[in-house]
Amino acid sequence: MKLFKSKKTKFILLLTAFLTGAGFIVFNEYGVLKYLKLKSELNKINEKIEQTDKENKSLEAGVDSLDRKVPAKIEETAREKYNMKREGEKSVRVMEK
Repeated sequence: MKLFKSKKTKFILLLTAFLTGAGFIVFNEYGVLKYLKLKSELNKINEKIEQTDKENKSLEAGVDSLDRKVPAKIEETAREKYNMKREGEKSVRVMEK
């Protein structure tokens, strides 16, 4: 037991134990690196959810205005979706290269 009586030996053993424990905490299956990666993915998913919620609200507002038979919304939808035009109007199509 004389091996553990030296201060240098005790320090080296404690340092080795500490580094081993720290390495385990950082690099194991449930470690800090995995936690940070999952947290980043969660933030991206939450941003996507917020964006989708905004888009859904916009679409719901459009459907609501069509249900209430708002003439401007009906005309806008007819022009954009069905390429309709008023009498006497001419359609102009722009072709991109």
